[in-house]
Amino acid sequence: MVYAIVRTGGKQYRVQQGATIDVERLAAPEGGRVELSDVLLLDEDGRVTVGTPTVPGVKVVAEVVSHGRGPKLIVFKYKAKTRYRKKTGHRQAFTRLAIQRIQVGEEEEKPAPRRRARKAAAAEPAVAEAAAEEPAVVSEAAAPEEQAEKKPAPRRRRKTAETPPTGE
Repeated sequence: MVYAIVRTGGKQYRVQQGATIDVERLAAPEGGRVELSDVLLLDEDGRVTVGTPTVPGVKVVAEVVSHGRGPKLIVFKYKAKTRYRKKTGHRQAFTRLAIQRIQVGEEEEKPAPRRRARKAAAAEPAVAEAAAEEPAVVSEAAAPEEQAEKKPAPRRRRKTAETPPTGE
């Protein structure tokens, strides 16, 4: 059984494939995919890998099931003998995640490339070769002049209305 300890929202959670956890609210749509890359510990059938601070190349892929708010907590502030009472409530927002898999290494799912992307990738090497043939010449003497030109204008002080002296 493979499990991991992940950090999200300032808290740590023990996750394994198929588990459902409630984490601090994430900015992801319901039904969307979330990758948690702050994996602090990985246990693969007894082989424990502890990160320093995280385990490199490991991430947890989860699906956003829903967003919600936790139970209401009552906050009551009171000071004796001063007639001070303040009653407020709080409901913490959360995101419910269904853990799909713990991904170790570079076994990432890549969507099929679109035709335009293939054409652009085929055209890129020709552009890179042309740039490599003609090296750009940069003059070191020109650099300080450019910096001198880019200096900001000095700030102007705002004129204040002088108050006339009062005669006593």
